[in-house]
Amino acid sequence: MQDQHIASAFDRDLEGIQALIMKMGGLVELGIADSARALDTKDVELADKVRAADKAIDALEEEINEETARLLALRAPMGTDLRTVLSVMKIAGNLERIGDYAKNLAKRTAVLVHMPEIDGANGAIRRMAKAVEAMLEDALDAYIQRDVEKAADVRARDHDVDQMYNALFREFLTFMMEDPRNITACMHLHFIAKNIERMGDHVTSVAEQVIYLVTGELPEDPRDKGSYIISDVETK
Repeated sequence: MQDQHIASAFDRDLEGIQALIMKMGGLVELGIADSARALDTKDVELADKVRAADKAIDALEEEINEETARLLALRAPMGTDLRTVLSVMKIAGNLERIGDYAKNLAKRTAVLVHMPEIDGANGAIRRMAKAVEAMLEDALDAYIQRDVEKAADVRARDHDVDQMYNALFREFLTFMMEDPRNITACMHLHFIAKNIERMGDHVTSVAEQVIYLVTGELPEDPRDKGSYIISDVETK
């Protein structure tokens, strides 16, 4: 009876933490969508809203870390329960990083408003962001449903995001070579595209945590990341 009571208490604690994860995921999804829309529509007010909302995402990560640490200390979970707690911490960390990248995108929107528009770039970036947002939604669904196949599908779709990034990078190079006046705007847009590509990487990490949670093993096959000419990007 005592063991049953402890198990039910653990389950209640874990359900509370997982509810925080889903809340955090919802805020991150909104951040991706709003930051891309702010760029596309030149909405500086919306961009500022995204930057301010990142504080709530950071606060949720801190709360999740505190609750998981408490759960580990009080319940000493083992086996699948331990994997679940560890996966929650990893997923929260990935969500926090995605939120940072959305904030960075929003920060550059205010700068790009005063620069000449690069034909087709904003729409392409918004489509890329939408692909990542859909990946995140499916990754979180896979986590709740413990769906390995859906998680594997999310992981495979990261290749499409990489290809979008590569295509955008080549376009930006062309615009810069054709007219040096485009260089500054294209560099800002490149960093935005790279931020979104990195969002895709972190979403993929969420999907991989789902696979680890269910199977006990991380995927061994390497992801095809393509080739990037510039890989460094700011994250804060």
